[in-house]
Amino acid sequence: MAPFTIEPAPEPTLGESLQRRGISRRALLKYASYLGAVMALPASATEAFAEGLANARRQSVIWLHFQECTGCTESFTRSFSPTLESMIFDLVSLDYLETLQAASGEAAEEARLKAMADNKGKYVVVVEGAIPAKDGGVYSTIAGQTNLDMLRDTVKDALAVVAVGSCASFGGIPKANPNPTGAGPASQFVTDKPVINIPGCPPIAESMAGTIAYMISFGKLPELDRLGRPKAFYGETIHDRCYRRPFYERGEFADSFDDEGARRGYCLYKVGCKGPVTYNSCATLKWNGGTSFPIQSGHGCLGCSEPDFWDQGGFYRPLSAPLRDMGLPLAAAGAAGLALGAGAAWTARRHLANLSAEPPKPEGGKS
Repeated sequence: MAPFTIEPAPEPTLGESLQRRGISRRALLKYASYLGAVMALPASATEAFAEGLANARRQSVIWLHFQECTGCTESFTRSFSPTLESMIFDLVSLDYLETLQAASGEAAEEARLKAMADNKGKYVVVVEGAIPAKDGGVYSTIAGQTNLDMLRDTVKDALAVVAVGSCASFGGIPKANPNPTGAGPASQFVTDKPVINIPGCPPIAESMAGTIAYMISFGKLPELDRLGRPKAFYGETIHDRCYRRPFYERGEFADSFDDEGARRGYCLYKVGCKGPVTYNSCATLKWNGGTSFPIQSGHGCLGCSEPDFWDQGGFYRPLSAPLRDMGLPLAAAGAAGLALGAGAAWTARRHLANLSAEPPKPEGGKS
């Protein structure tokens, strides 16, 4: 008699899982509408976004920690939409994340290897932190393996890599001068896979969650800028959307953090705000569920989502003072006041001109 075997049931789609939990299609459409708005997609994309999510299956994600402070994971756990719970249980299968997983030691590493084997060619690797390469990468190891070796071993069969935070995206503080460990960004060491950079120190939670949700829904990468950042979240400067912009246009600036101008909420350009040359959605998405962002709290932008922000001179030196090139002509501009504001706005508008006006289409509805 032939042995009797039971084939495992196919994994349900996200739509089937949500239906079993009593979540209606209307709720899914509302959810997709919010994500579409966050990512600056046209309203006509909502149906496609919802359909893509409904037909997709949970995405296997392996999250690696290297040279960093864990601030990006801390930010991710504060995502309001989608929430951490819905990201883990509805959208992704978070198969390895040292900070949150219950397993440790050999069991933890076995979970990573099993996720790689079971989802070969389909899993997404999230990298948090810079990767030290000097002296063979001996300055940071996990389970007896250097960060460099673990990265290369983990991404060899991955679908894509998502570098979260400025350390993983551009090298961040570990790469700052004099860079004793030879730290570098993920893209420096991963050259055969697509790499999405989501910089920030740390990045906004919704930027990370929204990017992963987009990949799951449409089965492709979001549109990226020249630095590999999703245009939906890094398509405009903070200056362009800052609520203090009218003060800038009128030439009303705070000269210090405790003068009358600061108390009146004037523009922080003169005390070092890097908003005119920094691409991020801080002024629109804000932090902690849209509560606030640094400029609203009275502190200028540090430019943390731009390459080498740590080595660009004093945080409290205005942009009109000599600074090393931040990758944009505006950083070297000698003009202050309205001239710089106009230049920043013009650059941002040109940056946005590359955004596609056509709504994305799902590619098979699977990631």
